[in-house]
Amino acid sequence: MSNVGQHLLSGGLSGLASTVFLQPFDLLKTRLQQRDGHVDIRQRASVLGVARNVITADGVAGLWRGTVPSLFRNVPGVALYMTSLSQVRAAMANTSYFILPSAISDGSSKSGSVLPKLSSQGNLLAGAVTRVAVGFMLNPFSVLKARFESNIYNTQYNSFPRAFASIVRAGPSELFKGFVPSAMRDAPYAGIFVAVYESIKRQTSNFTSSSSVLSSTGVHTLSAASAGAIATLATHPFDVIKTKVQVRQEDRYHGLRRTVHTIWEQRGISGFFDGASLRVSRKVFSSAIGWAVYEGLLMVLYNHNART
Repeated sequence: MSNVGQHLLSGGLSGLASTVFLQPFDLLKTRLQQRDGHVDIRQRASVLGVARNVITADGVAGLWRGTVPSLFRNVPGVALYMTSLSQVRAAMANTSYFILPSAISDGSSKSGSVLPKLSSQGNLLAGAVTRVAVGFMLNPFSVLKARFESNIYNTQYNSFPRAFASIVRAGPSELFKGFVPSAMRDAPYAGIFVAVYESIKRQTSNFTSSSSVLSSTGVHTLSAASAGAIATLATHPFDVIKTKVQVRQEDRYHGLRRTVHTIWEQRGISGFFDGASLRVSRKVFSSAIGWAVYEGLLMVLYNHNART
């Protein structure tokens, strides 16, 4: 299998695993973020209340509503992102400005990673550019994902093919709705994540003496979970804005400026952190599962190719 094929396979399986296991987190987050008006109840009670309402109305399976558009968004999205990120980092590694100093690079080999090693600036730039580019291509599926997860569209969106056809007919204004806040979320998220992930992975590898698959998987899982939590908290307000732009139809949610003004007027600063605990939990688990599966499978394929 070619190098690109290995990255696509690893990234695709990574996206599949994290999406199926963690879809309930996304659904509950969307239901919390879609609310309009002043909310007096505490977020924890809201999470429990929303979960109870979903299960009462649709059963436990209702927590997995939106899995199909999520798979269309996340499986190719993760595969393209991780593959493109690796290719971009490989290209940047040929530039002296972005390459990691040899002393640090040698030390990072203990982590068992087979990915290119860059400086923090290189990781920030590579992650941000790649994430925004992939997000633009798959934004239509992000719109469908949010609307299937929302109960506002229950009567309109009963079939994924029909729902996709409807936004295609509506044109670019619907296909790319919410892309600006998505990009404002994804660029810093990806940049922060990759930089923190690589930094923690390098530091953690100094305390491990083994480069086995098991040891390396532990390093990747810890690094990805920690990086996911930090990057998520830093970018969560833009996730709230994106959800409201994609889901709400009122004029006050048309456009970035109107949406920001509406959230601030109704809820203040707390309104920009609706569903934060769910998104942090989801991102920590998905980062840990995704990057452990991705780098673990790459190592297995790399070792297999080295023996043959």
